Amino acid sequence: MSSGLNNLHKIRLIAFDVDGVFTDGRFYLSDDGVETKAFHTQDGYGVRRLMTAGIAVGVISGRNSAAVEKRMAELGVQHVILGCKDKVAAMDEMASALNISITDCAYVGDDLPDLPLLEHVGFSVAVANAVPVLQEHCDYVTTRAGGFGAVREICDLLVAAADRDS
Repeated sequence: MSSGLNNLHKIRLIAFDVDGVFTDGRFYLSDDGVETKAFHTQDGYGVRRLMTAGIAVGVISGRNSAAVEKRMAELGVQHVILGCKDKVAAMDEMASALNISITDCAYVGDDLPDLPLLEHVGFSVAVANAVPVLQEHCDYVTTRAGGFGAVREICDLLVAAADRDS
């Protein structure tokens, strides 16, 4: 881990992967093909606090999911990119649309498809249950696992940094 924690106050946009970050990585598929996921309530509150603190929030996921669309709409997350094949390009587009430098962006992931984006942003986060190689490349590794408060943990760090800066 780097000394990136000292620069948390610079983060103006954070994006999250979903499966393994907002969730524990499992999804349930019924015989009818209906997918369900479990989200942690405290993560949702953390996301709302981030947005209230003026930090933009996005989701970039390789999978399409009606459950994710619904949950992000409930939270008021406006920047949701699902079924994404190029996460770096998606983050660049999101940051550009918000007029935010990529060095002032953070991303949270858990598996190898997240690595190129984690190496691209100004602050990279792996959840505690991320694959080990990802953890080795990130500025911060959460103490809590995806689906069990990891999102809230990073939200609280960013809100505290924003509060110290104001």
